[in-house]
Amino acid sequence: MGQGHDHGTESMNDGRLAAAVAVNVLLTLAQIIGGVVSGSLSLVADALHNLNDAASLGLALFARKIGRRPADKLMTFGYGRAEIVAALINLTTLVIVGLYLIYEAVNRFLDPQPIDGWIVIWVAGIALAIDVVTAVLVYAQSKTSLNIKAAFLHNVSDAMASVGVIVAGLLIIFYDLYVADLIITLVISAYVLWQGFSLLPRTIRLLMGATPDDLEFDRIVAAVQAVPGVRDLHHVHVWSLDEHNRSLEAHIVPEAASLNAFEQVKAAVRAVLKTEFSIAHATLEPCLNTYLGSDPGGIKAHAGKGDGRHHHHGHDHGQGRGHSHG
Repeated sequence: MGQGHDHGTESMNDGRLAAAVAVNVLLTLAQIIGGVVSGSLSLVADALHNLNDAASLGLALFARKIGRRPADKLMTFGYGRAEIVAALINLTTLVIVGLYLIYEAVNRFLDPQPIDGWIVIWVAGIALAIDVVTAVLVYAQSKTSLNIKAAFLHNVSDAMASVGVIVAGLLIIFYDLYVADLIITLVISAYVLWQGFSLLPRTIRLLMGATPDDLEFDRIVAAVQAVPGVRDLHHVHVWSLDEHNRSLEAHIVPEAASLNAFEQVKAAVRAVLKTEFSIAHATLEPCLNTYLGSDPGGIKAHAGKGDGRHHHHGHDHGQGRGHSHG
C-alpha cells in the first residue's frame, strides 16, 4: 500500500530479526541439553518457549517480506495482513505450549525427579544473557509491529523466567526445595498464556475487519455529518487494511445535487477522516433523490427497491468494496 518505508532501514531491521532468530535457536539447543542432563523441567519449559520465540521471529521475518509486496490483481489491497496472519499462528502456538507446560508440571509434581541445581543455574544464566541481547535487537521494531511486539514481550518474560530458574536452582542447592522447579514451571506457563490471550483478541479483530480499537464508530459518523454540505450518510464501514492502514466506505447524502458540489464535499470529508482518525483510504459514494428536475450536473440515485428513500445498510454488500474511488 505504499507506506514509504526506507529500504535501508528495513534491511537493517531484517538483519536484526535474523540475528535474533539465530541466538534463540542456539539458546533453545543449550537449554534442552541442560534440561535433559540436569533433569530440570523448568529449563525444558523455557527452551520450548524460546523455540517458540525463534519460530515467531522467523515467521515474522518471512511475513514482513511478503507484506512488502505491492497490490496486484489477486490481492487488490496488498499483502499487509501477512504479518497479522503470522501473529495469529504464533499466538495460537504460544497458548498451546503454555497449556502443555502446565500438563507437564502436574505430571512432574506427581512423579518428582532429581535435579542438578548448578547446571540449572549456569544454563539459565546463559539464557538470561541471550534473552537480553534478543530483546535489545527487536525493541525498536516492537513499537510498530504486532508480531515483533509479541516476540519482544516473549523475550522479556523469558528473561524474567530465567531469573526465576536461577532462584529455583539456588533453592534446590541450599535448601533441597525441588518443588521450586515446579513452581517456576507454572510461572513460565502463566507468562506464556497471559501473553497469548492478551494479544489474540486484537489479532482476531484485525483479521475479522473490525473497527480499529482506537476509533469510535459513532464519533466518525458524527464528524462526517458535521462536515458542511453533508445532509446524512449510511452504509458506513470502517476496518483495518493491515496493522497500520485503515479504510472507510460510506454512502453520503449531500445537500447539493451536483457532481461538482459532491466533489467538494468528498474532499472535505476525506480531510476530516485523515486528520482526525488517520483514515487515508476512503471510498465515498453519493446517494441522492431520484427526482432531480432538469439539473444537467445532477447525480442519479441508486437503482434499488422501494421509493428511493435511503435505508441504513440497505444496499447489496456484495458491491461494497468494489466502488470507484473517484
